[in-house]
Amino acid sequence: MTGGTRASRPAEPVSKRKAAAAGRGARRLGVEDWTAAALAVLLRKGVAAITISTLCEELGVTKGSFYWHFDGIDQLLETTAQFWCADHNDAARGFHDLEQLPPRQRLDRMGELLTGERVWQVELAVRDWARTNARVAEAVKALDQRIFHTLADTLVEMGFSAEQAQMRAGLMCFAGIGFVHGNQNLPVPTAEQRREFFRFITSEE
Repeated sequence: MTGGTRASRPAEPVSKRKAAAAGRGARRLGVEDWTAAALAVLLRKGVAAITISTLCEELGVTKGSFYWHFDGIDQLLETTAQFWCADHNDAARGFHDLEQLPPRQRLDRMGELLTGERVWQVELAVRDWARTNARVAEAVKALDQRIFHTLADTLVEMGFSAEQAQMRAGLMCFAGIGFVHGNQNLPVPTAEQRREFFRFITSEE
């Protein structure tokens, strides 16, 4: 048949990953792009699934882009753990600007963050990893100490002595770490149960 209008060819479907990669193509990937991709794979499949090939597919780039920043996968993994634990990443865990909240609201907020699924999944993976990697262990130690001091300072604001504040902050930290490791086997505390726990810990009786 002649003289007819040729049917337009349907647009090729574009996956979300391919679209995201196209958007990133306008700029050079940075270290934080790689660590974010590693954390995404970590959450979905675990540490063992974080490979150079997987990350390149995740980001839609070649291996040359990876080696621009890292000597190998071990360096990326350590960088990812250190990034997650670093104070400049507190916003990702929701710890940013906590000091602006009143003390009790600050404690409630930290309790909410602890039971957030994304946070505890990453924390569990990184803590398990720290058992076999000294540099990751140091990063986790720095994170624990920062959280401990935040809690202790909050309790001092509430009127406790430095000694009492440190003792109670330690109990909160141990409870938090216990939650990370035991939440899959035990009931997840409700918001009211978390508040009751903080009321108990901060009681002067």
